[in-house]
Amino acid sequence: MTREYNNIVYTKEGKVATIAFNRPKVLNALSTALLHEMSEALKDAETDDNINVIVLTGTGEKAFCAGADITEVKDLSAVEAMNYSLKVHEYTRQMERIRKPIIAKINGLCLGGGAEIAMACDFRIASDKSKFGQPEIKIGLIPGGGGTQRLTRMVGKTVAMEINMLGDQIDAHEAHRIGLVNRVVPEEILNRAVDEFVKKILHLSPVVLGILKQVIHEGIEMDIDRALHHEAACFGEALSTEDAKEGTTAFLEKRRPQFQGR
Repeated sequence: MTREYNNIVYTKEGKVATIAFNRPKVLNALSTALLHEMSEALKDAETDDNINVIVLTGTGEKAFCAGADITEVKDLSAVEAMNYSLKVHEYTRQMERIRKPIIAKINGLCLGGGAEIAMACDFRIASDKSKFGQPEIKIGLIPGGGGTQRLTRMVGKTVAMEINMLGDQIDAHEAHRIGLVNRVVPEEILNRAVDEFVKKILHLSPVVLGILKQVIHEGIEMDIDRALHHEAACFGEALSTEDAKEGTTAFLEKRRPQFQGR
């Protein structure tokens, strides 16, 4: 099944929904229209009970996404710029709150707003041709889509300060070394690597994966005592599912579990 949009390509195949940024002539730059369409596609994938995994990628061979559409932001007032940033934050928080794994499949440039969207995904798998960075400082700006915050949480203050304050690009292997991406693979096998990653996820319980995603995203914002209590509550929620009963029974019976997402 395919739905038609102007700035993205949205497809569904089996239990996987794919959202591809589709502005290759401008390296898939994030226009407000593209972000809105991405949000609508995410809502559709979230509410479709047949979809268990979402893949986010870019069309063309040059870029996942090279950043915000500067023509849209360069003349904004301070208040307008703040509201623009807050709107982008709504979209990235939407991604984190969806109880389905979101995988960024990255090839080529992943810069600025593109890197910020990728960081809001649950997994990032990159080709060895990919480049990452927050270059906003080089045009007199700072990141406005979460780059000062998610990057710091992912790689630590020291590295995040350098990436944000120098604005230099790093290659995929360095991004993997610092913990920004999960895996780096040769460009020619990127699609296969993501497909294999997706297959692993599809063998697991979608309902319990949703609980796990929630507790990680929410717990990281809490102090350790509150986070552990939250984990305990979510452990109870997970154990009460039919999939947990099936999984534990299958383990004892030495067979592969047949999860139903309940």
